[in-house]
Amino acid sequence: METDVKAVDLNQAAAAATLVHEDQGTSWRTVWWRLMATRIGVIPLPVYVLLLALIAGFVVLDKVPTDISVSIAILCVGGFTCGEIGKRLPVLRHIGAAAIFATFVPSLLVYLHAIPPVLLDNVVKFTKVSNFLYLFIASIIVGSIFSMDRAVLVKGFLKIFVPLASGTVVAAIVGTLVGTALGLGWKHALFFIVVPIMAGGVGEGAIPLSIGYAGILGQAQGDVFAQVLPPVMLGSLSAILMSGTLNFIGKRKPHLTGKGRLQPGSGDELAAEEECHAGAVDVAGLAAAGLTAISLYMLGLMCFRLFDFPAPVAMLFIAVLFKVGRLVSPQLQQSSHIVYKFFSTAVTYPLLFAIGAAMTPWEKLIASFTVSNLITIVSTVAALMATGFVVGRRMGMYPIETAIVNACHSGQGGTGDVAILTAANRMQMMPFAQIATRIGGAIVVTLSLFVLSRLA
Repeated sequence: METDVKAVDLNQAAAAATLVHEDQGTSWRTVWWRLMATRIGVIPLPVYVLLLALIAGFVVLDKVPTDISVSIAILCVGGFTCGEIGKRLPVLRHIGAAAIFATFVPSLLVYLHAIPPVLLDNVVKFTKVSNFLYLFIASIIVGSIFSMDRAVLVKGFLKIFVPLASGTVVAAIVGTLVGTALGLGWKHALFFIVVPIMAGGVGEGAIPLSIGYAGILGQAQGDVFAQVLPPVMLGSLSAILMSGTLNFIGKRKPHLTGKGRLQPGSGDELAAEEECHAGAVDVAGLAAAGLTAISLYMLGLMCFRLFDFPAPVAMLFIAVLFKVGRLVSPQLQQSSHIVYKFFSTAVTYPLLFAIGAAMTPWEKLIASFTVSNLITIVSTVAALMATGFVVGRRMGMYPIETAIVNACHSGQGGTGDVAILTAANRMQMMPFAQIATRIGGAIVVTLSLFVLSRLA
């Protein structure tokens, strides 16, 4: 009997020990799972620490691999780190600090030589060789257009030109008057500050302008480019800050914003149409959506080769035709929306980091920081956005959204569109932003060169 009691006691002790061990194991796993659920951007904290250690190790060895996997890891660590810092800043986090930090902090670090050369070389080569900015834009444009309500899409594309054109005219007048009043001279204020701001960025704006100006004025193209580039960058920074502020205002005054919808309509621009009632999206569907976006971009490139029409704009209009003509199946619409969400969530901050490190020279940016230039640039962007706000509201559109679209007209091309829409938390408006940037910029460049040639 005593032996049986002892056996029972031993069994109970063993069971208790097992429970304690399981509790300890569960507790350890719970802590680990919590750490894995804590993220820097989209990166689980333990993975983030591991990536930091590995990148540091490669830098110490002075041999950072150039394959795509390592480049993606570097950009993710850099982009999400800067973004997280910006999101945690008091006050500034409400006006787009995350996008600003992700773009301009790496530019400053490059200027200060704070990024190891072997690491910077990896980022620059990957950014310029892969040109993944256009993969991002293609996925965002195609995904957002395919998931828009058809009626809202057509009406929005037709109506957006009115506040955009009105804003361009008012901004040109205000910027020129302010610059003239500050002693810059009306020609310099108009052609070397106001026009570059609304020219469509660097590749599509500053470079064609500098070539045209150099030919008309008989100056070296490099000297002219050095003059028109700083307003492009500082104008984009102003637009980022003001768009982030509008996003904050929209949260306080929701009647002024459609939260990404350009105008009131029967459907949500981010939701699939009512006809899109297909079942769950599978992996093959996501792959099909991604390849569709790439195919439309390649079609845009062919239009550029044949007709000298900007590839992103051609892709945009082709996607609209597909949507309006009901050539996109419900399944593909759903899949395209998920691809859009993936790129806007996982790729935005790494892309901004790459842009800042590889394509945004800090010294050119700070060259604009004179009082007269600053006031003229800020006045121009403010007038452009304010006009969009007022005209959009009178046309029955959401004023905050129309103001943000106009802000993209003063952005740094496609890179500026990404930063502005990120700060405004309205990446779904990329199609309208591309209209403002590409078409609006092309019209401004053409008209300014025509007028200057008559005045010279």
